[in-house]
Amino acid sequence: MPGGEGKKKKVVALLSGGLDSQLAVKMMQKQGFEVSAVAIKTPFCDFDCGRGCGFEIRGRADDLGVDLKTVYLGEEYIRMLKGPKHGFGAGMNPCIDCRAMMFEAAKERMAEIGAEFVISGEVLGQRPMSQHGPALRTIERESGLEGKIVRPLSAALLPPTDPERDGLIRREDLGMIRGRRRKDQLGMAKEYGIEDPPNAGGGCLLTDPAFGRRAKDLFAHTPDPTVNDIDLLKVGRHFRLDASAKLVVGRDHKENQVIGALALPGDVLLEVRDHVGPTSLLRGPGAAAHEGTAAAVTVRYSDAPDGEGCAVSVTRAGGEKAEITAEGAAEGSYARYRLS
Repeated sequence: MPGGEGKKKKVVALLSGGLDSQLAVKMMQKQGFEVSAVAIKTPFCDFDCGRGCGFEIRGRADDLGVDLKTVYLGEEYIRMLKGPKHGFGAGMNPCIDCRAMMFEAAKERMAEIGAEFVISGEVLGQRPMSQHGPALRTIERESGLEGKIVRPLSAALLPPTDPERDGLIRREDLGMIRGRRRKDQLGMAKEYGIEDPPNAGGGCLLTDPAFGRRAKDLFAHTPDPTVNDIDLLKVGRHFRLDASAKLVVGRDHKENQVIGALALPGDVLLEVRDHVGPTSLLRGPGAAAHEGTAAAVTVRYSDAPDGEGCAVSVTRAGGEKAEITAEGAAEGSYARYRLS
């Protein structure tokens, strides 16, 4: 038992729900540590944070026998995204700054419970931006955890950490995994009895090229984006009509419901009255000037016959209701506005 006889030493694990973080927990438990997990959510997770992954991670924590604290990084994450200190990856993903924020949350948890150090499932060389040697050191420095982060799967390939120097862990008990191959991890999963190990892969929408285009457009035209703005990026077809107005058009019934729920008092909502079709939302100070275009695009994506003038219900800022007539827009007239 680490530290000799008596109470187990505590460590904090960043738990993503993926296989690597589970293996990191198992490795520390095998060495006699009591593990407490932290799960991080941001507005850019590609799952339903009200259920989806939140329930999955809870199940993973239960399977591992660890307590779980969930930390939501909302407005502070959006502020960071406006100008990440260490830049973006191939998309709009600020991986180094993002990981540093996650480790800061783990550091707070470490102080709360009196833990010795923090662990993660990171693998050296697995992700090009944030999991090479210099980036790992930068993340430690930015999070204020220099010497206190142990990455068990690759730690035998990395410089010694404080826990190793203090005799809490031994290098011969640490892994030497490098790169993107999964063979070693799958073998370890079998050894530890982890059934149906999850696939590798990130859960961040900012790495998706199409979503990244939407996000870049939002940050280019909105000085202070909100969580509501981010949630709206996740649904519908998006059109940038001018510097002060954008249009979002639902693609199915579920998205129509989400768009309606996200509408703010200053937004304009449009729906074709007599045909099945989308809910569309105009947002921005210049929205009112584009009602005609928005109505025509809304009709275009409805079941209305081509060339037929249709009644479009409009709910304007402040709840004022009106009705305008529009024909479906020709694709060439609006394609240039489309973001994704």
